[in-house]
Amino acid sequence: MQDETPPLAASGAAAEPPYLAGLNPSQREAVLATEGPVLMLAGAGTGKTAALTTRLAHLVHSRLAWPSEILCVTFTNKAAREMRERVGQLIGPAVEGMPWLGTFHSIAAKMLRRHAELAGLQSNYTIIDTDDQLRLLKQLITANDLDEKRWPARQLAGLIDRWKNRGINPEDLDAVENEAYANGRGQQFYRLYQDRLKALNACDFGDLLLHMLNILRRERDVLEHYRQRFKYIMVDEYQDTNAVQYLWLRLLAQERKNICVVGDDDQSIYSWRGAEVANILRFEKDFPGAKIIRLEQNYRSTPHILAAASGLISANSQRLGKTLWTERNGGDKVQVIGVWDAPEEARRVGEEIERLEREGAPLDRIAILVRAQYQTREFEDRFIQIGLNYRIVGGFRFYERAEIRDALAYLRVIAQPSDDLAFERIYNQPKRGLGAKALEAMHRHARARGMPLAAGALELAQTDELPKRASGAIAALMRDFLRWREMADGVSPAELLRTVLEESGYNAMLQAERSAEAAGRAENLSELARAMEDYATLGDFLEHVALVMDNDAAADDEKVTIMTIHAAKGLEFDHVFLPGWEEGVFPSQRALDEGGLASLEEERRLAYVAITRARRRCTILHAANRRIYGQWTSSIPSRFVEELPDDHVERETTLTGGASLWRASWSEHDDPFANVARSQPARSATRGPGWQRAASAGYDATPKRLAEPGRSAASFAAKPRMDIRKGDRVFHEKFGYGEVLAQEGNKLEIEFEGSGRKRVLDSFVKPA
Repeated sequence: MQDETPPLAASGAAAEPPYLAGLNPSQREAVLATEGPVLMLAGAGTGKTAALTTRLAHLVHSRLAWPSEILCVTFTNKAAREMRERVGQLIGPAVEGMPWLGTFHSIAAKMLRRHAELAGLQSNYTIIDTDDQLRLLKQLITANDLDEKRWPARQLAGLIDRWKNRGINPEDLDAVENEAYANGRGQQFYRLYQDRLKALNACDFGDLLLHMLNILRRERDVLEHYRQRFKYIMVDEYQDTNAVQYLWLRLLAQERKNICVVGDDDQSIYSWRGAEVANILRFEKDFPGAKIIRLEQNYRSTPHILAAASGLISANSQRLGKTLWTERNGGDKVQVIGVWDAPEEARRVGEEIERLEREGAPLDRIAILVRAQYQTREFEDRFIQIGLNYRIVGGFRFYERAEIRDALAYLRVIAQPSDDLAFERIYNQPKRGLGAKALEAMHRHARARGMPLAAGALELAQTDELPKRASGAIAALMRDFLRWREMADGVSPAELLRTVLEESGYNAMLQAERSAEAAGRAENLSELARAMEDYATLGDFLEHVALVMDNDAAADDEKVTIMTIHAAKGLEFDHVFLPGWEEGVFPSQRALDEGGLASLEEERRLAYVAITRARRRCTILHAANRRIYGQWTSSIPSRFVEELPDDHVERETTLTGGASLWRASWSEHDDPFANVARSQPARSATRGPGWQRAASAGYDATPKRLAEPGRSAASFAAKPRMDIRKGDRVFHEKFGYGEVLAQEGNKLEIEFEGSGRKRVLDSFVKPA
């Protein structure tokens, strides 16, 4: 313990420190509540960073602790840097004496360097990255005679990461967890992996906290050392902590109990990476007598935006409760716009952004926030057409994503067999046992014969230069390309792509990964096939993609931001567009299927986060129709749309066809919707009030499906409802009068008098 007086001691009379002057009453209370457990429940845009950094400065300024006696934990290096800078502005050079301000992993790594031998490591241990982890796991899988294609290393890596996030060691795995990999060999491979890491004097990121948790649990003297060292503990974004972080913090804080956590249970949206909202919800139970201070005054958004977000999140049952408010006046209500389909959604957003730009709104203060990455494709295509600058944040542009580039490479080789770059990308994707040596041999043979790489590969496969397995793999691949090239003229580009993805093994590769990332890549490929439905030939589509990817606006130009809602947390924009608010898209059907009520509440928290990113204007859109796997299906608005309070929302619909026209086409006797409302069950705990309204409108409660007993929407839509033929004159409520040019099943190609050539379902038109 240092004998010197902590720096920046107050001199003379106890004048109020200047850093308290700019705080509101709740922030001030949080800063001055220094003793005992404190939960700073900070809503979106309520100045929690100001309160947290001022509290940290106050502890030092008031002589309550030396900087080195304060543990302050953040989630990102960016947040740690920002906090250090802001504290430095308040207390000056003393901030340099804060060695324990940083991320969970950086602080745990610093501790582990000092106690590495207690974890079976040396202090100069190496921290391996994801690529090294996968390489090591593949070695273990191969060495133990396991089929890596059936039990991928990536799947095992995900399981191990999940176990470490929960504070589980190999010996702690129960029977259910053990069965999660290789039919009961999860524990074996987890143990082999940990043993191999120790032999290499290495650990992965999950080990940093897990090793320290194990040490603190086993070594009482080490635990007491840190309990005595840290007089105060502060934690940012506490709602995002996982189990091992929670256990680590609770061990350190139990003696002094001077722990202040800052977070918002309504913004807990990362369960898929281990975060547990229960950690913040049970803070009072973990630390009896804890003071809860609510930061509810918002400095970001208009009253209507805040009221809409608060009304929506109030439907969640697992929350501590708070209500955001602001001293600002006026502002627009939240706009909810219903459109006909996804292309119209993109057109409408583009038009609104162009209008805002004409009114002087900077493009870099406008954002489109989507639930899933595949939704960005429609906006990218539209913005290219109208010349609107945009950027994708937190990911690649749609056509630049690895799985999309792979699919396009297959299509390029089909369209142009001499495309060596495309062939080189996918000759071993998915894995066919063709490594770098095989590629070198193919290049050498092709150059010697003066022929394209693919042709050279086929010729090489007929020699003895390559091992038999490699020759067989090349020959099989070239037979596939020959077959796909022959079928290209007889099927649609979208159908060709689906065939290639299936027969090449690409779909099977993604399915074998069994991860959320792989599921997202599969969704992107489905969206690629949907995009191809709009093109008559493969050549037309590839030309379009080339033009899209050539879009390279000046780096310093203003751009509209397109990103996922998850990536937008912590950001703010003047104008926010939220597309795709339909059942099955948002809330995500996969989330509901896998997590039930808990996932529904997290999806609602995600919607709350989305709305509260907006400062001045928030626009929510939902489409009545979307194409899923190439088949049109009707969509019902998200239950979140219906949960928005009417007093703060303006609802508009631009769709003029859809269910109303379908219902008008038949008598009540034939109408499959007629008795749906009367047969709907009472609202369950997992359904919002929007379900009752949707039911009365003639929809089944199953997302993305029209209600018809015993039949799905896909099979229903596939059956023509009226006798319409080529040459007939028809009327469409949105596009007006037109003449049928072609018919394929229930799909019509019509030349409309006022809006040109369109493809529509026959159910949406009637004889003129």
